[in-house]
Amino acid sequence: MHEIVYFYPAGHEAHAEYGHPERPERVEAIKSNFKDAGLWEPYPKLEPVELADDVLHKVHEPGYLERLQNAIEAGQRHIDADTYLTPESWQLALNAAGGAAAVAMAVWSGEAKRGFALPRPPGHHATPNRAMGFCLLNNDAIAAQAILSAGAERVAIVDFDIHHGNGTQDIFWERADVLFISTHQYPLYPGTGLLNEAGSGAGKGTTVNLPLPPYSGDTALMACMQEIMIPQLERYQPEMLLITAGFDAHWRDPLGHLLASADGFGKIMSMLTKWADDNCQGRIAMMLAGGYDVEAGAVSALAATQSMLGAEWQDPIGSSQIAEEDHWRDMLEQAHQIWKV
Repeated sequence: MHEIVYFYPAGHEAHAEYGHPERPERVEAIKSNFKDAGLWEPYPKLEPVELADDVLHKVHEPGYLERLQNAIEAGQRHIDADTYLTPESWQLALNAAGGAAAVAMAVWSGEAKRGFALPRPPGHHATPNRAMGFCLLNNDAIAAQAILSAGAERVAIVDFDIHHGNGTQDIFWERADVLFISTHQYPLYPGTGLLNEAGSGAGKGTTVNLPLPPYSGDTALMACMQEIMIPQLERYQPEMLLITAGFDAHWRDPLGHLLASADGFGKIMSMLTKWADDNCQGRIAMMLAGGYDVEAGAVSALAATQSMLGAEWQDPIGSSQIAEEDHWRDMLEQAHQIWKV
């Protein structure tokens, strides 16, 4: 069994737009940082799997996939003001989703103990029928569906990106086979993820949102983890954890104000990894999401991965000099009332 496997999105530089925050340097800085730490060369890099229609179509509507492919082939350059396309974006989006699925499947099958996929384009805003928020295909949802199609009955997706994963929520809103838990800044794009958004039908109670006000920080994230997120994992008992690893919650990130640190991400991943070791045979894998300060994203990714591997980690950037605020405590108290923990 490999200690960890990676997915690196070969050729991803072809999906780029000058001046856009979602840029190739994000992944390249992570790769460079991992090389310097000795965590890149020794471990396998997986090729993307070819995604079966029954996996893709349980996540995205076939008509949407056709429209997206046609738009790219016709030379369309934007879905909306935030979400760009290049001639290579369709194949790279398939590669990104297939790479996320490959990493998840390697961990699920026992080929690897841990996994970290670095997909570009990212995914958690892509809904069943819409590209948005830099995202074309929902890599995290497709990875979860691949595991479910391989025999899993319950999967959890824990999303700590600063932006709410509205696409992932929409995809699994009425399904009982995926628990979706999200911490995110609110108010902020895309404007979803309120406390009372908890799923419906068969999926009622399988969506858990923890919207944090600006200037919450590591203390708030750890409190959410300890008091709500871990108890919800205990309640649901997933067979594998997928982590939507958005490092844009870092205090240096230009797109938000949550004041998290690389050390905080390491501690979050330490708790999640311990839970996985104790409850689901250690099956845990990260999928890169946001993170737009290149250095902060690379440092945070390294800390989170070292933590997942049970190694010590360091935070050369340190914590924000802006004081954390405690308005999040009101939200957490309401979450306790909703979730009865």
